[in-house]
Amino acid sequence: MIRHVVTWKLAADDAATRSEQASEVARRLNALEGVVPQLRSISAGANIAYPDANWDVTLVADVDSIEALEEYQVHPAHEEVVAYVRSVVASRVAVDFEV
Repeated sequence: MIRHVVTWKLAADDAATRSEQASEVARRLNALEGVVPQLRSISAGANIAYPDANWDVTLVADVDSIEALEEYQVHPAHEEVVAYVRSVVASRVAVDFEV
């Protein structure tokens, strides 16, 4: 199994706007559960502490393989979420590892 972890720093200058947008990113990502068949599990959440130091939102998703990860990434429902994320993000980091 592959664990896909992504963290975003959002572009908005003020913490309140970043918090609202981070919650929306997390909501949209979590809504992929049961929609994208490659996902074994998915959990996304907005940061709740130290907004000036911490990144704003993180995703943890499990899939069966790299091939399943690639299928997830091009799934139309995921691509819809990605379009929104790209509209509010400043930076992204990701790690994919075996579990």
